[in-house]
Order: sequence, then C-alpha cells, then structure tokens
Amino acid sequence: MGTGFAAAQPLLIGLLLLWSSYGKFADPKQAERTALPRLVGESRAITAYRTVAGIEALVALALLLPPVWTVEAITTVVLAAGFTGFLIYSKVVVPEASCGCAGKSAKPVGRRAIARALLLLATAAVATTATIAWWSAGPVIAVLVVEAAAFVMLSAELDRYWLLPIRRFRIRLSHPYAGTASDTAPLAATQRRVLLSPAYRAVDGLLHSDIHDYWDDDDWRYLSYVARYDGRRATAVFAVPHQDSTPESVRVAVVDEASGMTLYRPMVLGVAG
Repeated sequence: MGTGFAAAQPLLIGLLLLWSSYGKFADPKQAERTALPRLVGESRAITAYRTVAGIEALVALALLLPPVWTVEAITTVVLAAGFTGFLIYSKVVVPEASCGCAGKSAKPVGRRAIARALLLLATAAVATTATIAWWSAGPVIAVLVVEAAAFVMLSAELDRYWLLPIRRFRIRLSHPYAGTASDTAPLAATQRRVLLSPAYRAVDGLLHSDIHDYWDDDDWRYLSYVARYDGRRATAVFAVPHQDSTPESVRVAVVDEASGMTLYRPMVLGVAG
C-alpha cells in the first residue's frame, strides 16, 4: 500500500503541473496581477512567468513519462517549495496581488492558495520515496481522486465551476440581506465601506445591480455586482479586508461573465478629499 501510494503521486503532480503550465502559457498577462512585477520588475514579469510555465511543463513530462528517476520528484519538491515561498511573499509584500498559479482569478493570495502549495509540497515529498512507476501502482491509484478533490477545493481558479453555483443556489433560497456571511461584520456595514470607497467610484458607472453575491475567504469579504463593460456582460467583484477599515483598502476587479478574464482593475485608487 505504502509503495503504491508513493508511486501514484507523480501522476497527480504531473497533471497538476501541466494544468498550471497551460494556464500560464494561455494568458501570460496574468503575470501583471501577481507579485512578479514587484519581485523581478515590470519589464521582466511576463518573461519570468513564461519561464516558470516552461519549467512546470518539463517537470510534468518527466514525471509522467519513463524512465523513473528520483531526481524528478526531488525537483518537484524544490519547485513546490519555491511556489510556497513566492505565495507567502505575495501575501506579505503585495497583499492585493493574485496567485497567477493556474488560471484566471482576481482573488488576492489567501490561505487556500498557500495551503494548496503546501499540499503539493507534501505530495512531492511522498513521491521521492517511490520505488516503482505510477503505472505500476495498482488499485491504490484510485486514492488520487480524493487528493485531486482536495486540490480542486483549494483552487480559487475553479470556484466558478463548483463553489459559485452552490452559492447562487443558496442565494435563490434566501435573500442576501437575510443574514451575514460571517460573524466578523454585518453585510450592511461592508456595503457602506464599499459605497464610500474610491474603488466603488471608479466603477460606479459600470454597475447594473445591487449586491448580487457575497462571501468570506480568509481575511477578505467579497461582494459581487452585475456590471457591463464595453457592452459585455461582466461581474464587478469588490475585495474588502476585515482588518483594514479605511475606504482606500477596498479593491475591485471587473471580470468577464463568460471567460472569467479581468476586463478592468484600477491599480491606483486615490484618497478621497
């Protein structure tokens, strides 16, 4: 069991890295929303982003294809440790930066992203103990379904496929103003902070609804509004930090309804008055 479990891990890791690599290659401009411009400079951010994508693809193929070398798993451990360090750096130094890990997500780096990187690191560490290839792991390979589900739940990029439909169903059952999303602050208080923020003034003309949805995630509360941008159906997502009550701390991104791509995000929001 133990040997088969360790041997199965490269299959999961390889598929995850291919997905992550594809997301970066498909939309390299996501680099501009991460902490890379701060870390390596704006002119080199996209190049660095593509370089990481290329490394991920090479490591993934090495894990998925024969021959089986322990160095492949060790390289994955180093890669996962780098991911974890970068995400911690992002959360501390550039708290409004998104993960940019595997796809389009306007959410700042949070505990879920860091937990996913730590889970990848732990999975890679287990893979270093494998003595057989993943295609010889046997029935224990079915355990990867549970592990994959854990990665999905920790991936903000996939929320629109499973978490948002659940939230929308909840909205249909009860009006958003019926309660609050958490014990941290009433929804009405959060809405007032949004209305007084420079972020709201920056997109006020694009909004076509009152609060459409809301949720808490780590240190942030998110409020979404129906919007239109250049004639396209969109969603305006406001990020409101629990620990900072200043109007300038509120962030906003306008996201395309169909593709999930960010259409507009004010980078510098002035102080009122």
